[in-house]
Amino acid sequence: MWLGDKLREMVKSWLNIRPAQGQAFVINEDMDHQANCIRNQIWYRGDSHELSEFYGQLPYAADTFWGAAQTADIRIKKSHTGLPKLIIKTLVNTVVTDYSGDDASDDYWEEVKRENKFDTKMLKKIVIDTLVFGDGAIKINYDPSISNIAILEWVDGSKVDFKYKRGRLTDIIFKSYHEQNNKVYLLEEDYGYGYITYKLYDNDKEVKLNTVEELKDLKDIEFDKETIWAVPIMFNESSKFAGRGESIFDGKYDSFDSIDEITSQWLEAVRNGRAVKYIPEDLLPKDAETGEVLMPNPFDNKFIKTQTSMNENTQNKIDVEQPEIPTDQYLQSYITFLDLCLQGIISPSTLGIDNKKLDNAEAQREKEKTTLYTRGIIIETLSEFIPSVINTVLKSKAQMNNESTLPEDKDISTKFGEYANPSFEAQIETVSKGKTGGVMSIEASVDELYGDSKTEEWKQQEVQRLKAEQGIVEENVPALNGELDINEIDIEDTPNYSNNEDAENKEIDKQEKGINE
Repeated sequence: MWLGDKLREMVKSWLNIRPAQGQAFVINEDMDHQANCIRNQIWYRGDSHELSEFYGQLPYAADTFWGAAQTADIRIKKSHTGLPKLIIKTLVNTVVTDYSGDDASDDYWEEVKRENKFDTKMLKKIVIDTLVFGDGAIKINYDPSISNIAILEWVDGSKVDFKYKRGRLTDIIFKSYHEQNNKVYLLEEDYGYGYITYKLYDNDKEVKLNTVEELKDLKDIEFDKETIWAVPIMFNESSKFAGRGESIFDGKYDSFDSIDEITSQWLEAVRNGRAVKYIPEDLLPKDAETGEVLMPNPFDNKFIKTQTSMNENTQNKIDVEQPEIPTDQYLQSYITFLDLCLQGIISPSTLGIDNKKLDNAEAQREKEKTTLYTRGIIIETLSEFIPSVINTVLKSKAQMNNESTLPEDKDISTKFGEYANPSFEAQIETVSKGKTGGVMSIEASVDELYGDSKTEEWKQQEVQRLKAEQGIVEENVPALNGELDINEIDIEDTPNYSNNEDAENKEIDKQEKGINE
């Protein structure tokens, strides 16, 4: 046996690969969906005391800034930047303020919309809560004691459950709490296809609806199984909770916590960086009336007492030291974590934050793309949600009137204005360069500058005004390649020279004929 064959045999005998054994991994989630909604709400409210109270009760938050317990006598002020709420409010303003309505063209919906303040107050609340909690739903009710038309009620994701069957939504359950005789009861309203049912619970035990006075008149409703009198909404699907929406805060909690820690430490450094006074005992500040020494505090009267020197020719004086504050380091850390907080959500320039003063207009527009992507997702979702609400309201009206047939779904579109990117002045600068560079016409310039914010009629009038001011006269010039009517051409009178050779032969024939004659 050759040496190579022996080596191969040895490798075969040594190499023994065994398949990996199956392993089970157990991961305990820090909180369920309800607790996660509470956390998101706390971050949106932006109260530092509530943040400390909430994180102090979490079992896995001891190593976070808001969950860490402070050492006695070395306490620092925990400050909150308010960044989560600012993000939400700014995004909502970029969407709701640019909403100009729908084209449903239905008198009943116009009445419902006006009475429920759908286009103003309710729509703003819907966008805010969906961004905070991840999802929610509108339910449609009829109560003749309140109104003769449909009543729209928005419920955020913390008080809504969804039931699915094979990936299809079957039920939307709305939860509300009611107090009676110092006891709290849970009401569940089950909105399904063709029915609405009500159940009241005392802890986990179902009780009669008349247990709570204000609920005694509630009765189950049945109608056509084609519709459900509720419309859900979510901007993004959660990767953690199946069938639920994703909050815009999900995945950003550590970044929010860290930027609050940096801000708080920076504030503490500024406070500790105040001038420190070393005062001899006989020069300590005293109360003018009582003569007692004014005790120092870390805010407005900070000093360190020293012993009075008894040496000859020694002057007791107050020494002042100014500590150095590492502002650049704090600023760089703040900018870094600010970027982490805003990544994938919104641009710093949208919030009015400019960390790089030298950025040109093009760089600013590139930064704004993040805002445009998020805004686009919100608008796309609302463009489906609002028509669905309108069609559901119209169908519910027909069902309440016991109409034999339900109205067909209308093809409804919503109107949102263009988002200024990044500013109207920057747009004018860009359009002007394109116009003077000869790559944009007046028509294209006006359309690019105003977009959907102006009507087509207005933009056409603006084009005419600009042309008149610039002395541009439109003339009807015949086209070089204008269309010709082939019927006006006499084919028989038209010479048909297919090529030069045929033309030359015909000319020769003419000459020969003349000679012969």
